[in-house]
Amino acid sequence: MSCPICKRPTEAAHRPFCSKRCADVDLARWLGGGYAIPSTDPEDIEAALDAAEAERAKPH
Repeated sequence: MSCPICKRPTEAAHRPFCSKRCADVDLARWLGGGYAIPSTDPEDIEAALDAAEAERAKPH
């Protein structure tokens, strides 16, 4: 099995990754929305726009 990030052989301690670095890269992609599936559902789009506008309107 190869690492899904860099394609090197995996290490048992970090499986399915080859290193902690690649595991962290994968986690960052998940947390950053890099693996999100885009929706074409109008209700999802409207809810996302409303949430973004509400967040932008908050005083920081």
